[in-house]
Amino acid sequence: MDLITAIGLVAAFCTTISFVPQALKTIRTKETSGISLSMYSLFTVGTLLWLIFGVMSLNLPIIAANFITLIFATVILAYKIKYK
Repeated sequence: MDLITAIGLVAAFCTTISFVPQALKTIRTKETSGISLSMYSLFTVGTLLWLIFGVMSLNLPIIAANFITLIFATVILAYKIKYK
């Protein structure tokens, strides 16, 4: 693995893992009043597009980060819509 890929994977890990506390809190409490529906909608679409870009460019750090982040973002968005 080259240095650029390693840096990308560490960056992907850091930014992706940052969603875990929010996702766990949202799942536990079902409290979403502090979360913007429009922001999370746009963020989720953007993450999906980054995932598609990563797949099309065969970029492992982008694929890994955005696949996992998309799962967390979708869960939070679903809770935001369900528990308005």
